[in-house]
Amino acid sequence: MGRAMLCMTVALTLAAGVSKASPPKPPPPDVGSGRIAWFDITTSNLAQSKAFYGNLFDWEFAPVPGTDLALEIVLQGAAIGTLRGAEGTTSVFNGVVYVQVADMPASCKKATDLGGTVPAGFPFNLPDARGAVALVLDPTGHPVGLYSRTPIPSAVR
Repeated sequence: MGRAMLCMTVALTLAAGVSKASPPKPPPPDVGSGRIAWFDITTSNLAQSKAFYGNLFDWEFAPVPGTDLALEIVLQGAAIGTLRGAEGTTSVFNGVVYVQVADMPASCKKATDLGGTVPAGFPFNLPDARGAVALVLDPTGHPVGLYSRTPIPSAVR
């Protein structure tokens, strides 16, 4: 149940930009395969966490269109992650780091070949052709995100 909630929260947060007509955003910077491209922080108190992280790291926050349960984390004018609300309590494992990959379908296959799991609904393309994301659960159940700057061709999904 917790994994399903995590998957749905990530999917809804990342796909929320579809619901409002706004100018398309550019994809996140190309950080190179194997490097951290994005991260999520889950909190049970969005306002308190916004104040804490904003003051600690000088982060700014922007609304995520279509939801009041998440904020985009902005540093020096660039979106770097998401602060998202959780239902109930959080644990030390609530947070997802997204590692950039060159080939999303191949990376998902490799993860499953190594004993990981790709939950239902992943991978999927981000709005405005900004790339694709997947969530992978390692063999112990810990989540890690995959991000590709290249959308997945519809025939491969």
